[in-house]
Amino acid sequence: MKKIVDYRKLLNVDKNAELKELKSVYRTLMKDCHPDKFQQEEEKLDAEARSKQIIEAYHFLVSIAPETREQNIETYTQTTTLSNIQDFEYKQQVLNIQFFDGSVYEYFDVPKAIYVKLVNADSPGRFARRHIFNEFPYRNVSRVAEPA
Repeated sequence: MKKIVDYRKLLNVDKNAELKELKSVYRTLMKDCHPDKFQQEEEKLDAEARSKQIIEAYHFLVSIAPETREQNIETYTQTTTLSNIQDFEYKQQVLNIQFFDGSVYEYFDVPKAIYVKLVNADSPGRFARRHIFNEFPYRNVSRVAEPA
């Protein structure tokens, strides 16, 4: 997906970058472009805009990193196997799936043909388990807090 490639380019990391490397690159870039380092207002505004991009890129890449996915695999597996799909939305090769347990996941680089098959499937949940959940890069977008 273009977003992933752009963020990797912005942070100057490859697709095999580990969390430790991402954190190191992020901190270095933030030191270089922190708005407080600049005196002139225009430079401060540019630095602020760049730092926002860097923060967004860092958080996004951390959310799709293999280590992050590995840490959350149990929760992800439980959601995708036990909770039904509540709703889904497709936009620019990003499939957003909401589950009844409150979880929301984004799947990247999903071809339109797969989305059309999901829409037309007799059982969207079964189709997604077979053709989407473990086939495309994903990240957890939000999870509603569970009642205590």
